[in-house]
Amino acid sequence: MNIRSLTRGDGVVIGAAVLLFIASFLDLYSVDGAPDSLDLPSLWTSGPVVLGVVLAGLIGAALVVLARGLPQPPKVAGLDLGQFGVAFTVFAAWSALGNIFDVAGGADNFGGSGDGPDAGIGLILALVATLVMAVAAVATPLVPALKGALLPAAPPAAPQPYGAQPPGGYGYPGAQQASFGGQPQPGRPGQPQQPFPGQQQVGQPQAGQPAPAPAGDFSPFWFAVPVPRPLFPEDGSPTPIAELTPGTWYLAVEQRGPSLVAQTQDGRRGVLQDTSGIQRG
Repeated sequence: MNIRSLTRGDGVVIGAAVLLFIASFLDLYSVDGAPDSLDLPSLWTSGPVVLGVVLAGLIGAALVVLARGLPQPPKVAGLDLGQFGVAFTVFAAWSALGNIFDVAGGADNFGGSGDGPDAGIGLILALVATLVMAVAAVATPLVPALKGALLPAAPPAAPQPYGAQPPGGYGYPGAQQASFGGQPQPGRPGQPQQPFPGQQQVGQPQAGQPAPAPAGDFSPFWFAVPVPRPLFPEDGSPTPIAELTPGTWYLAVEQRGPSLVAQTQDGRRGVLQDTSGIQRG
C-alpha cells in the first residue's frame, strides 16, 4: 500500500474515523436529573448504534483509504472498494441521524427519572464524525482542494555528473545501464561508459524486447514523477499495468501527443498519460 497516494480528503476521512472510534466509548444517553452514581452506557451497548453507526463508519473509512492506497483495488460485483466505502460512510451518517431522534428506542423513565433520555455526548460526536466522513468521501473526487496529496512527494534523487561513481539500481541516469536497444557501450578501462540523461543509445534489441520506434525529433530521456501516477497499456486499455512512484527514474522511449511511453524497472512498457510536473534527468 502506497501511503503517498492518499489525498487530503482521505486524511479527513481518517480523522473522522478516529473521532468516531473515540466517541464509541462515550455516553449514549444523557438523562436530566440523573444521579452522579448512575453509570450511563456507551455506544457499544446498543446493537443498532454499533452496527449501523460505529462499525459501518469504521469499515467505510477503511475501504475508502484502502482503495486509494492500492495500485489496483479489487472489485466486488463490478464496484471497487472505494465505492463500497463511500456507501458505508453515507449509511453510517444516516443511521447516526436516526439514532439522534430516537435515542433510547422508545424507552421511558430511564434510570428512574420521569424524563426520557436525550442524546449523549458519544452519540452527538458520532453524528458529527460520520457526517464529516461521508462528506469527505463523496467530495474528494470532486473538490480540487481535497484531491491534493496528503503527504509531500519525495523529491527524486538528482542525477550524478557523467563519470562520477553512481549508486546502483535501475532507473538512475548515472548508474551503469545497458544502452537503449539492449547493447552496452564501451567505456574507460575499469569503468563502463554511462549514458547521459536523455542521450539516445543505438544498438541491437534483445530477444523479446520491442525495437525502438524511429526517434524523429524525440530522444529517449530519463524522468521522475512528482506523485504516484498510473502507467496504462499501449493498446489503450483503461486498467493500469503499473504505478510510477516518486524517487525512481524511468526511461521515456516514445512520445505520443501529450503522453509518453515509459519503461518500468522490470522492462514493462506503458503509456504515461499525465506528464505534468515530471522532472527530466
